[in-house]
Amino acid sequence: MDRAFNGYSDGDIDTNHTDNPSLNVLVANRRQTILGGLRASALAFVGTSMLAACDDDDVVVGDPVVDAGTDATVSTGAFVTLQGSATQGAINPASFAQTGGPAVELTTGSGNTATFIAPAVAAPTALTFTLTAGGVSDSTVITVNPAALTFSAVPKNLDDIVTVPAGYSVTVLTRLGDPIDAATPDYVNDGSDANFATRIGDHGDALYYFGLDAGGSRDDNSSVRGLLVQNHENLNEQYLHPAGPTNVSDGPRPAAEALKEIEAHGLSVVEVQDTTGARDWEYVQNSAFNRRITPMTPMAINGPVRGSAMLATQYSTNGTDGRGTINNCANGYAAWGTLLTCEENWAGYFRRDDDGPGSDNANRTARELTALRRYGVRSSTGNYAWSSAEPSQDIFRRWDARATGASATDDYRNEMNQFGWVVEIDPYDPASTPRKRTALGRMGHEGAWLGKLVSGQKVAVYMGDDSRREYMYKFVSDAAWDPADAHRTDRLAVGDKYLDSGTLYVARFNADGSGTWLPLVFGSVPNRPAVGSEPEYVFADQADILVNTRLAADAVGATPMDRPEWTALNPVTGEIYLTLTNNNASNRPIDGTDAANPRHYVEPRGSGTTTGNPNGHILRLREGGDNSAATSFLWDIYLFGADSIDAGASVNISGLDADNDFSSPDGLWFSREQNPAGQINPLLWIQTDDGAFTDRTNNQMLAALPGFVGDGEAKTITNVAADTSTAQQATFAGQPATSANLKRFLTGPLECEITGVDTTPDGRTLFVGIQHPGENGDPANITSNWPQSQEGNATGRPRSGVVVVTKDTGGVVGL
Repeated sequence: MDRAFNGYSDGDIDTNHTDNPSLNVLVANRRQTILGGLRASALAFVGTSMLAACDDDDVVVGDPVVDAGTDATVSTGAFVTLQGSATQGAINPASFAQTGGPAVELTTGSGNTATFIAPAVAAPTALTFTLTAGGVSDSTVITVNPAALTFSAVPKNLDDIVTVPAGYSVTVLTRLGDPIDAATPDYVNDGSDANFATRIGDHGDALYYFGLDAGGSRDDNSSVRGLLVQNHENLNEQYLHPAGPTNVSDGPRPAAEALKEIEAHGLSVVEVQDTTGARDWEYVQNSAFNRRITPMTPMAINGPVRGSAMLATQYSTNGTDGRGTINNCANGYAAWGTLLTCEENWAGYFRRDDDGPGSDNANRTARELTALRRYGVRSSTGNYAWSSAEPSQDIFRRWDARATGASATDDYRNEMNQFGWVVEIDPYDPASTPRKRTALGRMGHEGAWLGKLVSGQKVAVYMGDDSRREYMYKFVSDAAWDPADAHRTDRLAVGDKYLDSGTLYVARFNADGSGTWLPLVFGSVPNRPAVGSEPEYVFADQADILVNTRLAADAVGATPMDRPEWTALNPVTGEIYLTLTNNNASNRPIDGTDAANPRHYVEPRGSGTTTGNPNGHILRLREGGDNSAATSFLWDIYLFGADSIDAGASVNISGLDADNDFSSPDGLWFSREQNPAGQINPLLWIQTDDGAFTDRTNNQMLAALPGFVGDGEAKTITNVAADTSTAQQATFAGQPATSANLKRFLTGPLECEITGVDTTPDGRTLFVGIQHPGENGDPANITSNWPQSQEGNATGRPRSGVVVVTKDTGGVVGL
């Protein structure tokens, strides 16, 4: 099949032609104590195994005899079982109570037992527990050590399963095509399935778990029932149809094919439950909460661009309403209980034929052409040629962005301006209309994570624009945070308060490790200078700046970055992390590096090489005064990706080894504050979307215990070009990686991307997205059989899905 005509373009291209500066169980050997036959065994079971016991407690002599068990040492996040005994005519029931140390949630059980999760501590901390029966008591001391990566690193591999460490289990929760209502039949997976408006979509990406109580109301602390909301970024279209998609060179796309592909995009909201209370998760097919949001779902346009003529279309002549969301990649969570989903590579879906025989250039102004080219809206068919299916049907014709009518309300020349936004969704209300938050700017959105919320301070949202040489952004609300708003039930109205009015900034990273947030405000943004054959761009108003955010960022001199993707908030320090996935030599030449994007090198790749920064890095910043509204910040580079086998010291700057080397960081997420993994020294999850390292291993997810901005040192890198010429580049690197602070936790099946991660509030269930396994195959040459392969069946077409990872002994995952 010739895929040159229809298919997906990842969008990781450089449309920025300006000259802005390129600038970690412990094994517990518990012994059984037997004293004259009067004491039963007393064990403290900890984590994935048991920790070394200290001296036995003194025997309590009397009637009854009570034994609380021997002392032990554990790590933060371990699941601890206290098992005591009460004999000699004890008055039952005996009961445990905590009598010393930081309070934990103690759950008492039968047989003189109690359990708890070891809390987060900054230093070894003693917790005392006392067993009492008939007025007689005995105590045991459990010493908790700080958080540690107690699992053994998963080796690099090319297996067609999801691999997790010893002591962990993985099961498949949801899959592409799973029905989400009672009427939709099971997925056959032979290309004949239809009605994706009631099935889970393709290419699952970022996800988030929203807790529900037993009555079906929002419960941020529920770890047994919730809603799993997942983006569906794109398609393995070759597997969606019996023999692959019809090629547009053979005529128009069949409408049924196009409709299936359109519906397989967007998001899914699916109820999930722990059916036994032992982390046995299933999705609820007929839940009233289940919902698909697709490219055809009604949307409200909110913020400063609402009503702008630049959003007027034949569907919405006044530019206030839209339909759907597409290419949803990374996400964010708002403390008032909503999801922020990010529209990334939307531009390629539209037909326009820039400079081709079907071009509409003659009907466009010079300003329009500059904006269209800056965003890459220039395809002659659109990614999947949907507009060719049935031009008379509006659901298909809207993907033809050519100016063909007498005015913008006679065609869909402005339809692409309705995409590229952050979209807010209330998952608890299936009838709610999602809102596009235009104050946050229009770009190839990756990540929209809120900064640390402080009462009385303004709310910030941190965002990346995922293309090479694009920028990092921050939005700061006009309204100051009121903690009472976190509990309101009119959640989208709260979003109106904090996300519709404020200031959008773009980042400039300075060579001295400082940075500046540059405001993108009409009146202070200069004209964007002429670039090549493109004329100077003069901004008309604030709506123009927000619709054409890239042009405004060019104009103020922001720092072009190496594909800015996910953002993540360290919930303790308030520092913001940003993945910079990679770049290549054509966009980041050896004389085009800077302190924040410092590497240029030659990387072996299969039988050849690739040059530039193919392994990427992770940057972090700390706001001035630890205030999200600050206009200055400090930054360093937390980690540099590298292949530890091939890379020398000037490339493997973070000192990665076989247990933690990685390439092309993408997904990024800190653990929840409700459990020990998100407290004191929060656990960070790093996911990869790699093409340079896949001869070594399938894509992966690492667990990390990072430090803070400035914990490393200044570095001078010797860069090397393909012609062996060299250049020096100064930068700031974080502390080196070690087995204590960075380990590979998971690898995925063949040809997948690992993307999407969250846990239940207690941290004992981990949800991970597996996207596009077997993406390089087709129905005649299937190159992955996942998720069937996960269950021992190496047959059938691959499907994207979500897995559940749990610790066999019940502790916090990753610790």
